[in-house]
Amino acid sequence: MPRALTILLGGAAAVVVVAGVRAVAWLVAPAMLALLVVIAVSPAHRWLRGRGAPPWLATATVVLLVYGVLAVVAVTVVVSGARLVAMVPEFAHHELVLRAEHALNGVDRGRLVGVIGGLLTGLTSLTTSLVFLLALLLFLGVEVGSANGRLAEIAMDRPQLREALAEFVRRTRRYILVTTVFGLVVAALDTVALALLSIPLALLWGVLSFVTNYIPNIGFILGVAPPAVLALLQHGPRKALAVLAFYGVLNFVVQSLIQPRFTGDAAGLSTTFTFLALVFWAWVLGPLGALLAVPLTVLVKVLLVDLDPAAGWAAALLRPSRTDDIPTAPAPRTAD
Repeated sequence: MPRALTILLGGAAAVVVVAGVRAVAWLVAPAMLALLVVIAVSPAHRWLRGRGAPPWLATATVVLLVYGVLAVVAVTVVVSGARLVAMVPEFAHHELVLRAEHALNGVDRGRLVGVIGGLLTGLTSLTTSLVFLLALLLFLGVEVGSANGRLAEIAMDRPQLREALAEFVRRTRRYILVTTVFGLVVAALDTVALALLSIPLALLWGVLSFVTNYIPNIGFILGVAPPAVLALLQHGPRKALAVLAFYGVLNFVVQSLIQPRFTGDAAGLSTTFTFLALVFWAWVLGPLGALLAVPLTVLVKVLLVDLDPAAGWAAALLRPSRTDDIPTAPAPRTAD
């Protein structure tokens, strides 16, 4: 077929696929998140099996490890949320709160009821997705021991596909490791700084910084908003500016300037394309798409670019920059 027609048909197929994925985002996003969590903890299963542990013990350890991490995060959020609710009366007479109440008095009550109904619907949907995610984590954790066998069967028929999937696992695991290390460093520094500034619930905002660190480029903006607002309500604008200044110096430098270089090398993606992927997957899958942007892009890349020998041009555009990309001056010519 003519190249123009091939491009047109490929673009049309991509639009249909993206529309389908967006329609079932409620299924794709939790499934992908569960897969990434299991990929991150699966080395524990392999380590235990290498030490002679029986399969059932290795599988149970992986499942308990996954649920244990989620339980720690959930307990931290619930306890801190309860403390935040208990602090609400302290801000009842704050000028900003009074202005907000005055603005709400002019809002149509019918619209307000509709907004509240929408929030309740979203909360119900979130609860359903959480139950679905927990079930997926259980099933995937149980089947993690058979992953190598499945890949071996794929290799018998499609060795290139097996290698692409293995590359996806390797790159995803490196990306998660790098992001987790940076997230722990940023979360620890944020927690200490907020505690020194006497900002309430410093541990909660540290956990928030850790989670938003998985959102490329703009995660620090989402992490700084709650503690800055709380500092404004409790201590005034000076303390709020101090929080913004600290986050701006630390989180922006680490998360937006330093970390993307390491995560880009780990995932094999350029910083610019990572940001574009963030916007795209957030539009397709919603908030979870921002967390899953890099792993999803890596999966698409290994399946559509790395498997195609004729897609070297696309790989060159997607990969992070290297030192050999910098043009060098030609050697001077010598006279004969």
